[in-house]
Amino acid sequence: MTEEEFWKSWLVIWILAWPFLLAIVSLTYSLYLSRCHLDAIKDALKNSRYIYLWGPSLGRRGLIWSHYEMSKISGMVAWPKTYIRMGDLNPVDVENFPPQLKRRLLINLTLMGSSSAGILAAGLLAHYG
Repeated sequence: MTEEEFWKSWLVIWILAWPFLLAIVSLTYSLYLSRCHLDAIKDALKNSRYIYLWGPSLGRRGLIWSHYEMSKISGMVAWPKTYIRMGDLNPVDVENFPPQLKRRLLINLTLMGSSSAGILAAGLLAHYG
């Protein structure tokens, strides 16, 4: 194997592995939010129907559910109009939501979206490349 082919093979491995590493970072960050900031998030959204219904069990149902809950709450904060129309979110809570928590939830949403897009692109690259 020539040296050029060797580096091309390592480049392909890293291109295909990078989205999966980003997904692990995303899951870890989501778990961090659910363990360290969930109480502050629940306090900020205390008038919302979703928190009222699910509040006592949020963060207590395991790793997969904690990730799902943070995904749902991140979506609620990122796209509030949709969730206000559905009745899950109170408009007053959105206006008074702390900016540092909103920034953390948007980072979580960005990590999830970019890792999902990367995994899709890596799958397409592996299949058609």
